[in-house]
Amino acid sequence: MSKQKQRREALIYHAKPQPGKIKVVPTKPYATQRDLALAYSPGVAEPCLEIKKNKDNVYKYTAKGNLVAIISNGTAVLGLGDIGPLASKPVMEGKSLLFKIFADIDGIDIELDTKDVDKFVETVKIIAPTFGGINLEDIKAPEAFEIERRLKEELDIPVMHDDQHGTAIISSAALLNALEITKKKIDKVKIVISGAGAAAVSCTKLYKAFGAKAENIVMLDSKGVIRKDAPNLAESKLEFATSRKIDTLDEAMKDADVFVGLSIADVVTPQMLLSMAKNPIVFAMANPNPEIDYNLAIKTRKDIIMATGRSDHPNQVNNVLGFPFIFRGALDVRATKINEAMKMAAVRALADLTKESVPEQVNIAYGKTRLTFGKEYIIPKPFDPRLIATIPPAVAKAAMESGVAKMPIDDWEKYKEELLHRSGNDNKIVRQLHDRARMDIRRIVFAEADQLDVMKAAQIAYEEGIAIPILLGKKHLIKALKKELDFDADLLVIDSHSEEADEKRTQYAQKYFENRQRSGVTLYGALQKMRERTYYGSMMVMQGDADGMISGYSRAYPTLVKPIFEVIGRATGVRKVSTVHIMTTDRGPIFLADTSININPTAEELAEITQMTANVATNFGFNPVIALLSYGNFGSSSHPSATKVRDAVKLLHKSNPDLLVDGEIQTDFALNKELSQSKFPFSKISGKKVNTLIFPNLESANITYKLLKELNKADSIGPIMVGLRKSVHIIPLGASVDEIVNMSAVAAIDAQEREKRKMAKKIK
Repeated sequence: MSKQKQRREALIYHAKPQPGKIKVVPTKPYATQRDLALAYSPGVAEPCLEIKKNKDNVYKYTAKGNLVAIISNGTAVLGLGDIGPLASKPVMEGKSLLFKIFADIDGIDIELDTKDVDKFVETVKIIAPTFGGINLEDIKAPEAFEIERRLKEELDIPVMHDDQHGTAIISSAALLNALEITKKKIDKVKIVISGAGAAAVSCTKLYKAFGAKAENIVMLDSKGVIRKDAPNLAESKLEFATSRKIDTLDEAMKDADVFVGLSIADVVTPQMLLSMAKNPIVFAMANPNPEIDYNLAIKTRKDIIMATGRSDHPNQVNNVLGFPFIFRGALDVRATKINEAMKMAAVRALADLTKESVPEQVNIAYGKTRLTFGKEYIIPKPFDPRLIATIPPAVAKAAMESGVAKMPIDDWEKYKEELLHRSGNDNKIVRQLHDRARMDIRRIVFAEADQLDVMKAAQIAYEEGIAIPILLGKKHLIKALKKELDFDADLLVIDSHSEEADEKRTQYAQKYFENRQRSGVTLYGALQKMRERTYYGSMMVMQGDADGMISGYSRAYPTLVKPIFEVIGRATGVRKVSTVHIMTTDRGPIFLADTSININPTAEELAEITQMTANVATNFGFNPVIALLSYGNFGSSSHPSATKVRDAVKLLHKSNPDLLVDGEIQTDFALNKELSQSKFPFSKISGKKVNTLIFPNLESANITYKLLKELNKADSIGPIMVGLRKSVHIIPLGASVDEIVNMSAVAAIDAQEREKRKMAKKIK
């Protein structure tokens, strides 16, 4: 993506459909006069009086306990420097967004127009009663140290300057694991710190807390090595000054075991790496470009363990692994501060989590066969779903043990369940979709590329590396749309009606005729069909000229199903093709089937639909827990509609006894774990979080997914066609640009999985 294009996209993202990235929404009913009377006057007086009696009741009756202030004066914004409070607001709103999606914490950004430490501290103290915690952000050193120190001393709520401690916590976890892999001891290794800002100071202090020796550490600022004999040495740097008679990074790197970069790009050379000790550990964390390029570093030293701040390389030191979960744990025990014990607990929890077996959902998201503890996996991935149930409990326990927790936790299993429930608000599945598609980019036919929204989606898919679009449609319209969108990529453009397509059209017609000649198709009829883009695009996929296709933006579903079935056909052993929709709900993704094709499937067909849907959930990294829905529960009705579902379940229990599936069951019992546990403890899905719903007929499935989409504003991905021989998918009529982009990713991943299965068969 060009810088100009990226700039325009970023500005549109922040401005539309409404300015900014956050908003306040009610958490209580407000539909009736009674609701409003309870919310405000006169009902609101009652909690006010209770809080007056006991100030701790504020956590019981208000949102204070889940509210964090993200406060900055904009003096040290990452990559931008001192841009001031107003210009820093988009960054602080972004931090609010991360708090919410990773830990379900409500973050409110506050920008202070002052560089005066006293005024800053006094202002924060004045507004502190509103919040459960204070996250300081993008404040320049040395003022940042003084501001944090004073606020921690003078407030009774958690305060943390994430720029300092976030990087320190994540990099410490990575360092402990890297040292374990290289069999080096932290009290013996020589460490070079490039940078002397807030993050560098905090990192160094935390490394020392874990055992690093001051005499083994060399820190450099913009002037070179910080030495004890330097004239006019600032007091803040005295702690990190060395007695060694060296001046440059080049000298400091000789025989060093560890390099930690928090400075600027490209200050480390290959020669410096070569001068380091055996099995060097290099954390080049300058953003956006590290102190030495990742690929250059691993090419220079085969024995290196390398980490950066970038997501496109292994071992990303990303603060999002820390701050949301640290504040989550601190808030949940009502900690009065975030102390060293809590930070060290977060470090150990992150380090230990890395050594555990990685969920398949994470492997799939990052395109790995199996992530295992080693040189390229020394810290967890940011989208690891275990983080929410691992880091907060560790932090909370440390707060309790160190005496700063005002509301201790007794039932840890229940607490972990609550944390996992919170994570349902963060639907990572779209990010996972796009990341997986990027791992092995596929050629996807956009069969209606002469439509504006389809072209926009193709542009995004191309620029984001999700797919290589093949643009099918009227050439003059496609050319005009590309110009309008400033989309100058050199892509294959095909008009199935044009003379240019004659040769391919003839080839495809011949193949189609050979396959369908005993089904009433003539060669002339085949030639005519190949002028239609759905037939032509499907034949491209069948003949290997494309890996997948999406169509349906401007055409009704039934008109597309017939040509796709005729050209692509069912996969071997499949009796019925079906479709799956993924709905991103507050409880997490839910897989729904069959939403688009089979009007009234038989018990046998329902069983097959269920098995194929389970495979879809598994391919997306989820362990399917499946409910076959009906209007009755476990034999309460003898109507054929309910009996059909019951028979399908019997078939599934017999053919796949390990599959977590049951029914017939009503929707509320299926989705309410406590309800199903109390009424139907015998069920295979009792007390479990159901994530897959199979409907008895098309009518109920189609109505349900559209109802969810419109009433709950749930995003949908689908319909995903399952049971075809190739990756071809029909998008909804009038689909949004985002929906088309997501379906292009689905088509790409579908093609990837088919290729993997094909290769696996060859190996066998």
